[in-house]
Amino acid sequence: MTNKHIASQHHATFEGIRHVDEDGNEFWLTRELAKVLDYSEYRHFLPVIERAREACKNSGQPVENHFEDVLAMVEIGSGALRELPDIRLTRYACYLIVQNGDPSKPVIANGQTYFAMQTRRQELADDAKFSQLSEDEKRLAIRNEMATHNKYLAAAAKDAGVETPFDFAIFQDHGYRGLYGGLSAKEIHARKGLKNSQRILDHMGSTELAANLFRATQTEEKLKRDEVSGKRQANQTHFQVGQTVRKTIEELGGTMPEALPTPGTSIKKIETAAKKLEQKKT
Repeated sequence: MTNKHIASQHHATFEGIRHVDEDGNEFWLTRELAKVLDYSEYRHFLPVIERAREACKNSGQPVENHFEDVLAMVEIGSGALRELPDIRLTRYACYLIVQNGDPSKPVIANGQTYFAMQTRRQELADDAKFSQLSEDEKRLAIRNEMATHNKYLAAAAKDAGVETPFDFAIFQDHGYRGLYGGLSAKEIHARKGLKNSQRILDHMGSTELAANLFRATQTEEKLKRDEVSGKRQANQTHFQVGQTVRKTIEELGGTMPEALPTPGTSIKKIETAAKKLEQKKT
């Protein structure tokens, strides 16, 4: 079975156990999720749930908003049902669980990127302020977020052994190659028709920027989680994450980043115009 079919199967499985309550709120149940994630016994899954709860707390999110203790009817064999303790999960909670699961399990590996992207999409959809922004305003917002996360990524890469600016440039290039189907940063730069002084990230639309933001955040987390050591392993990790994000975009029916149009206005010009407008207001 190809990687594409495996990924597609796992994505369908995750969504297949999704529930929707009478108010239209989606949720998952831990006992069902444990089976999907290939845990033979629910008790082996409990430490993963606890790590996810802790991650939720550390992220500043109210744990009770994402992990709700409930009683659910569970089949215990021969069609018999019994009411057992269960936990109702939000999509964000599922994301945290797969992030803290066993990465050697293929379904966990696929789930990590899948839930990361879906969770971020939902966050943006739920953010009324963001949805009301123009395309240029969205580009500026995501570019600023990208700048912040690139600092976090650089710190995580340095801890992994990517120390010099030259090493980091090579590290970044591996991420681009993974996400852009083998294209290097130099090739992407040329494809967009940019001058030597122009930065690639300043000439991306909001969709392309979002894909790169996923790449950066997921690489940072994986470098830390897997305790990656050495430049070679760090480069390979960045490439693999970029490649996995690319596969997920394909599975979701999205446009490959290299096929997305290049905006006519750079982020720098948008930022300058925004500052001038703000100055006029004051």
